Amino acid sequence: MKLAVLNPGGRDREQRFPAGAGVPDAHAHAPVNYHAYAACTRGGFFRDVRAIPRDMDAVLLLLRSSLKPALEALKALKATGRPVAISWKESGQHQVSEQLDSPSHLAMFREICALADGALSSTPDLVPLYRAAGAKAADFIPTPYPVDDPRWDFSRPLAERAGIFIGTREWHVPSRNHAAALLRASALGVPVTVFNLAGRAGRKKLDALGCNSLRVIESELPYPDYLREMGKCRVVFQLDASAVPGQVAGDALLCRMPCIGGNGAVDRAAFDNAEDLRVLLDDDGAWRASVDSSQARAHSSLSFAAGAERLQKFFGGLGGV
Repeated sequence: MKLAVLNPGGRDREQRFPAGAGVPDAHAHAPVNYHAYAACTRGGFFRDVRAIPRDMDAVLLLLRSSLKPALEALKALKATGRPVAISWKESGQHQVSEQLDSPSHLAMFREICALADGALSSTPDLVPLYRAAGAKAADFIPTPYPVDDPRWDFSRPLAERAGIFIGTREWHVPSRNHAAALLRASALGVPVTVFNLAGRAGRKKLDALGCNSLRVIESELPYPDYLREMGKCRVVFQLDASAVPGQVAGDALLCRMPCIGGNGAVDRAAFDNAEDLRVLLDDDGAWRASVDSSQARAHSSLSFAAGAERLQKFFGGLGGV
């Protein structure tokens, strides 16, 4: 099965994945998040129903802030006979709650759920919502990561790593707990790396921490460069309680390093939040054991091979692909 992921009217350009994850490319969208569903099946990511080739025999339709384009695309896709599942593109609990705050959005979401063949959730938390809204079938499949592709191994020797990488950025989203994560990390007396994409306002907040060992990256980086910066650190730390799919944890898997503190779907599948941050910083044996454990879990349930198998089974149950 080749899966087409459709984001009608979205900004991400059309992209096909004939070689799976492919070679890391600073100019292309990385095979992560919803692009990963397409990439692990050697499918594609599209903005227009008409661009989907016939050899892609199942479609995942993404829902965004404006639901009307998704409803129109769903009706067109149903006419082609392909099985179609839906999924919120921004699927943190706070994000979905905001989308459903409008009566018209709520009514249209129910209409879409009833018309689609099923719903595929990138988090376990949204499965009951899809079912309650009328989805004929709903299942949780975590966004896969190419941990089984050596081209996407961004590991570094432990001797070349130091300190903590903060996995969150958004000060204004309460459930991200960004300030709390920074305060706890900066109190440990080790180098702390954080991205600041909020300009002067963000820098003022970082300065208020009074942390002399803070390393601030002031601009967004291409994904491979971002992973290389993450891989210079020893541990990824966050306190994100947004119940998101868990890209930060997935990034940590590609860098072969521990990630603790978050409650994303990938965090829960691959990492043990009971691990002690101080121990992971000080004990090389504990660090290696954590990496070995998370990699084993990832290869079992989060790899591209595992993702492709689960997607085949899910869509096969919807329409026999």
